[in-house]
Amino acid sequence: MNYDVIIIGGGPGGYVAAERAGSKGKRVCLIERENLGGTCLNWGCIPTKTYLASSKLFYQALHSEEFGVLAKDVRFDFAKLYARKEKIVSTLRSGIVGLMKKYNVEVINGSAELKSKNEVSVDNRILTAENIIIATGASPIIPPIKGANLAHVYDSQKLLARQETAKQICIIGGGIIGMEFACFYAQLGIEVSVVELLGEICFGLDAELSKGLRSEMEKKSIKFYLSHKVDEITESSVIAISPENEKREIAADIVLLSAGRKPNLEGLGLDSVGIIYDKKCIQVDDSMRTNIPNIYAVGDCTGRLQLAHVASRQGEVAVNNICGEQDSMRYAAIPAVVYTSPEVASIGLTEDDAKKANIPVKVNKLPLGVSGRFVAENDKARGLVKVVVHSGTNSLLGVHIIGNLSSEIIWGVAALIEAEFRIEEIRELVFPHPTVGEVIKDALYHL
Repeated sequence: MNYDVIIIGGGPGGYVAAERAGSKGKRVCLIERENLGGTCLNWGCIPTKTYLASSKLFYQALHSEEFGVLAKDVRFDFAKLYARKEKIVSTLRSGIVGLMKKYNVEVINGSAELKSKNEVSVDNRILTAENIIIATGASPIIPPIKGANLAHVYDSQKLLARQETAKQICIIGGGIIGMEFACFYAQLGIEVSVVELLGEICFGLDAELSKGLRSEMEKKSIKFYLSHKVDEITESSVIAISPENEKREIAADIVLLSAGRKPNLEGLGLDSVGIIYDKKCIQVDDSMRTNIPNIYAVGDCTGRLQLAHVASRQGEVAVNNICGEQDSMRYAAIPAVVYTSPEVASIGLTEDDAKKANIPVKVNKLPLGVSGRFVAENDKARGLVKVVVHSGTNSLLGVHIIGNLSSEIIWGVAALIEAEFRIEEIRELVFPHPTVGEVIKDALYHL
């Protein structure tokens, strides 16, 4: 059968592209070898946020006396927590299935391989299309560590399928995924250790926020081994080499490998079609086109920013260009969030980014404690907002926040940066009171 668009991969890049193309009247085929929703829905964003919500509630109950609430005999039931996670994932997955039916998207379960610039093979069946979108996502990297194949060693996807907790967990990798798992287990009272090769966690975030997040996680009794290289994983521990070249044995009955993700490119037939790619990504331009004009790629397989919302927007850009609506992907105002407790939300340039690019900036910081709502809802918790402004034009370049509710605030900053708002214009906006978000205006007002 001939389609207007064939999409390979049903994650947030693929299914959003399918819905957008279907809503524009295109004949669409979506090919997915596992479950619709991709990593984000099935083994990433949604399951981890479900777990974090439960552990946060448990942790708050244990410390509720500060809020005048006396809770006794507080326990958690991991079996029920796991069942709730599975139910939520299943419900949302059904929602995507319904969305595909609504917009007449044909969904085929199977593995796809490109045969030509217009042909895709699915289980020995040849499909043709005027345009093809590759949205195959990425998978966890398994580093070449001795013992990485032991039964108690998990990647993030396999760990979410585990139906029991642990006494001690060692997490190899202090990035966003590693920190969210660390926070989840620590809030359940499980002993957590994090081994990170670099000198600080969450590389890429504003340095002050990374340090602040680590400080808050240490309050939850998480132990950090920074600038440590993992030498070996044994049946009961992780052996790491310190900066002083000393071996340290870190006890663990389960180990999480959280050392990054690699694009899913094997078996796609990229070479036979002549698509340019390397081990890290498929090369695309800002319209999401590959070097083959009618073949596009979106999401993690492009190697740009491995975020679900980036994949979805890239899918929209690809579909718009397919439909003759000129569109391009912009990366200056992409929000990133670490869903720990406290949350971290960041967008735009950091102070260090600006210095490296020789961009003249002025910076201001305010504690979230100046917000009445933050104090009322967080009590002893600390928070910070940091704003980065071009010192010549007074335009907003970046905002970086550590503190709960920051994930729900940061989208508004995206609009301000996209519209190139200047300080003077932001000062004229009316922020609701009392909210945490009004601290952004306060920080900008005194620059």
